[in-house]
Amino acid sequence: MYRFLFCLLFVSSSNLSLFAAESAQSESMEWKAGVASARITPEKPLRMAGYAGRKEPAEGTEQDLFAKALAVEDQGGNRVVFLTLDLIGVIDQLRADVTKQVQEKFNLPPQALLMNASHTHCGPAYGRDDAKAYYDTLAQTLVKTIGQALEGLQPAKLSWSTARCSVAMNRRTPSATGYRNHPNPNGLVDHQVPVLRVDDPKGELKAVMFGYACHNTTMGFRKWLGDYAGFAQEYFEKDHPGVTALFMMGCGGDQNPYPRSELHYAHKHGRSLATAVEAALEVNQRALRHQHPLHGPLKATYETVRLEYLPEKKREPWDYPVQVIQFGNDLTIVALGTEVVVDYSLRIKQELFEPEGPAIWVAGYSNVYSGYIPSKRVLLEGGYEASRPYKPDVEERIIGKVLELDQRLKNKKAK
Repeated sequence: MYRFLFCLLFVSSSNLSLFAAESAQSESMEWKAGVASARITPEKPLRMAGYAGRKEPAEGTEQDLFAKALAVEDQGGNRVVFLTLDLIGVIDQLRADVTKQVQEKFNLPPQALLMNASHTHCGPAYGRDDAKAYYDTLAQTLVKTIGQALEGLQPAKLSWSTARCSVAMNRRTPSATGYRNHPNPNGLVDHQVPVLRVDDPKGELKAVMFGYACHNTTMGFRKWLGDYAGFAQEYFEKDHPGVTALFMMGCGGDQNPYPRSELHYAHKHGRSLATAVEAALEVNQRALRHQHPLHGPLKATYETVRLEYLPEKKREPWDYPVQVIQFGNDLTIVALGTEVVVDYSLRIKQELFEPEGPAIWVAGYSNVYSGYIPSKRVLLEGGYEASRPYKPDVEERIIGKVLELDQRLKNKKAK
């Protein structure tokens, strides 16, 4: 009898100790994270976005399209949601509708929501009048997905790492008649693959968000497809069951995947990018030497800067969005709107660099979609990416706003 009571007491004490240890471990986690995913493939035939020459609607699905949300929260209760989309871009109305609803329903302010599109050219032209039914469903789905990610917030570890991938090639080639849209092996590129890793308290991988600067234009046929970025996410998730992979598009306005125009190349490019993510995570290495833990506080800001056109073109100026998100002094994410060329990524990483400062991640195609944003160099050179007649100070205006917001966040006290 005494032996039985002793054993019962021992087991109960062990369970209590284990529970206390797990509770203490959860409480010691600096972050909470939640992730959600939703299929957004159109159910009915719709016109496709990206290439004006395709007048007929899509004729089938090669690969499903997805919206994915990653929510993070620091110890002070500061939250940010990253929403990645297999779409051509984020049109103004979609940004406005989604931010309004998530603020009302989840108390998430607009500056805390980063919406990024992969810029696949095999997605729907969802802003057209004849796509209103799809648009309405899409907006509802995105709000629901954000809510699910926020509701799923659990203790987590966050870390950052990077690798490289050579899928992209600059597509601006100089010729006797100007810059041509042709692969240029000597052109500027940004081959960095930044990776945000999310682990549970036990150290098991739960989600990865990774970026790359390259058009998703391997294919331009009339089937729904996430292109190389879609395959990269698909392959990584198959190789890591239970893990959600999110792709965030970089400054790929003048970058194309090569070779292209055949589906097997989209598969190959996707596998190359997925493998780069594996490399960044140091898969199968005995010791992890390049994983950088992220610490708080989490800060975010979102403002616009006025971009002006040449006066003789008689076009109205418009307000261009710039978003900056800081994970303490460990990682700064800069999100720029629409199709920015690679110069912006390279310059911002140089401008914000500090020897002991945060890693810099620059995303394009975020929060608005309204054509190409050339750098001063591209404006002077001319060519397709310089088709919008901006004033020569367009680059300085955008970079100036980035630097302003970054410094303001650094000076801001956390909750």
